[in-house]
Amino acid sequence: MSEMITADLVDLDLSADTKEAAARALAERMVAKGRVTDLDGFLADVAAREAQMPTGLDGGIGIPHCRSEHVTEPTLAFGRSAAGIDFGAADGPADLIFLIAAPAGADDAHLTILSSLARQLMNAEFTSALRSVDDAERAAALIRGDDDAQGTEDSAAAPAGTASADAAAVSTDDDRAGDEGAGDSRGAAGAKGAASADGAVSAAGAASAAGAEEARPFRIVAVTSCPTGIAHTYMAAEALENTGRDTDGVEVVVETQGSAGFSRLDPAVIAAADGVIFAHDVPVREKERFAGKPTVDVGVKAGINRPAELIAEVRDKAARGEGTESARPGSTPVERAGEPGDGYGTKLRKWLMSGVSYMVPFVAAGGLLIALGFALGGYEINGAKPVTEHFDWGQVDSWAALLFQIGGVAFGFLIPVLAGYIAYGMADRPGLVPGFVGGMIASNIAAGFLGGLVAGLLAGAVVLGIQRIKIPPVLRGIMPVVVIPLVSSIVVGFLMFVVVGKPIAEAQKAMTDWLGGLSGTNAVLLGILLGLMMCFDLGGPVNKVAYAFATGGIAVQDPSGSAMKIMAAVMAAGMVPPLGMALATTIRKKLFTPAERENGKAAWVLGASFISEGAIPFAAADPLRVIPASMAGGAVTGALTMAFGSTLRAPHGGIWVTFLIGKPLLYLLAIAVGTAVTAGLVIVLKGMRKTEPATVTEAAPATGTETKQPVAA
Repeated sequence: MSEMITADLVDLDLSADTKEAAARALAERMVAKGRVTDLDGFLADVAAREAQMPTGLDGGIGIPHCRSEHVTEPTLAFGRSAAGIDFGAADGPADLIFLIAAPAGADDAHLTILSSLARQLMNAEFTSALRSVDDAERAAALIRGDDDAQGTEDSAAAPAGTASADAAAVSTDDDRAGDEGAGDSRGAAGAKGAASADGAVSAAGAASAAGAEEARPFRIVAVTSCPTGIAHTYMAAEALENTGRDTDGVEVVVETQGSAGFSRLDPAVIAAADGVIFAHDVPVREKERFAGKPTVDVGVKAGINRPAELIAEVRDKAARGEGTESARPGSTPVERAGEPGDGYGTKLRKWLMSGVSYMVPFVAAGGLLIALGFALGGYEINGAKPVTEHFDWGQVDSWAALLFQIGGVAFGFLIPVLAGYIAYGMADRPGLVPGFVGGMIASNIAAGFLGGLVAGLLAGAVVLGIQRIKIPPVLRGIMPVVVIPLVSSIVVGFLMFVVVGKPIAEAQKAMTDWLGGLSGTNAVLLGILLGLMMCFDLGGPVNKVAYAFATGGIAVQDPSGSAMKIMAAVMAAGMVPPLGMALATTIRKKLFTPAERENGKAAWVLGASFISEGAIPFAAADPLRVIPASMAGGAVTGALTMAFGSTLRAPHGGIWVTFLIGKPLLYLLAIAVGTAVTAGLVIVLKGMRKTEPATVTEAAPATGTETKQPVAA
């Protein structure tokens, strides 16, 4: 295994003035070392991660990072900027930039080193040493944690290649999205934390034996996690543990659920805890282990930025005798989920999006398999014999039938998965069984997508209702594995079969018939509406509602023509915002900052791949101009696609599935027209400003803060 960072991967005089230029300069060193195989592909992955939320940290640190198929082995590159580069941190530009590149399937050993580096970034002596070092080899040695380098720099930090027992808080509230499959981890760092926890329990036992109960510390267990699981998870853990050590009478032990493995806290440590802190951007695994204890539940960014406040808050809750919301007799489904202060609508959206996010991969896999089956064998392939009865290795039709039938099986999971994970979003794991059962019933009685939504909400509500019932201690052990699944499945099954299932099925049929009858002006109006929804929040809840509506229509083995037209309109409109921004940055560069021009290059690929989020950096900087322009282009594309009658069986893929599109040339024309409308409108709107960003940037010194200039007159 080669060293993760060497002197060739260090630039102590980084001259880049934007985060995109900095990432490119450091990535070029990785390419030269053979660690990255495709520079532009890797930078697109870095930009996609950055689009979710900036990776700047307080204290002058930037940690752009991603997992990418273009990375051959986990690698770190380090750059030091004299002027500073804006990575979006609240306290200003970053002068220490770490580019973290991990392969799509990085092994635990490398990820442990990455997590240890993240912890070290919370060490002020470590960062001070990096700011003063004057030799690339010494800087690389410091980051690796070589003993001689540590001694030379006055023991600035513990080795980055070993797991620290300390843990702290950092990440972004918007890292959620997306990728629920980031995994749970703790790895070597977690093992160390567990050892620390065991020591804490032993120490507490000794204190109790000595009769010093009055000196017993306030014990807190915490869980940190973020979607990527490379850096923020462990920085949040470090901040919490460091703050706990610095606070008299407090003891904090953290379980990190990142990407280097997942080692659970000892049950005895959890049982002895006085309070719980969840600092997470993906769901906490096995959350029921902490039930009944005073709990503070926040995003991982809060764990980094205000660990002392979180510790004080959980102590206050414990002093007032509060437990988790699910343990309080008066809790309701609305009180159970979401952040404090969230309204009913916000929590309902989170529950529904939980189900949709788990459903989408089934839609993508099943839809593309069925579409490939049609492409190979024609539309009559839906009448082929089951491949279990007839399969000829040398016939294309047999392979087409195989793909089509596998896709059909994948599609069969859509509604159960949707319902199951809506219930999971409401009630955690106990909601899965009744949710899946209710979803399968909805599928069997032809209640469709709407039936799945209702079944999931019913299942979650029923489970939460059961959990509010006071149960004798002797029965608590069988509740999660016997009583809750049995009772909730009976109740949900009864409601779906006997009470609400038939009306929902009839409503679903009526909606399907209405869509099937759309033509002419009505179809164009629907295309306009779908285009507006797809471009309103660029991957947010409104966008997802339109997308789920479209995928629900094609989630059958033989979808109607109108359903395939809707899918085509939705995907075409979703491609327009990033493509429009990319075109605008190419035509009128002076209207955009250098950072936006770099984002525009990546937006070509993101837009062509149907990733609407590629326009988020532009919308975040100038929403009043970018969002209306995007919506206008999306509406035009949606209307033209419906008017042209283009169809699409695949639920994703962008231009890469053009061969599966009906009337592909007209489809591409609709996208091109919408892209031109968006680009033209945003250029006009930005041109109305009194000062152009480029003029301001060129007149300002190279401080790395040009992206902070006003974007509106």
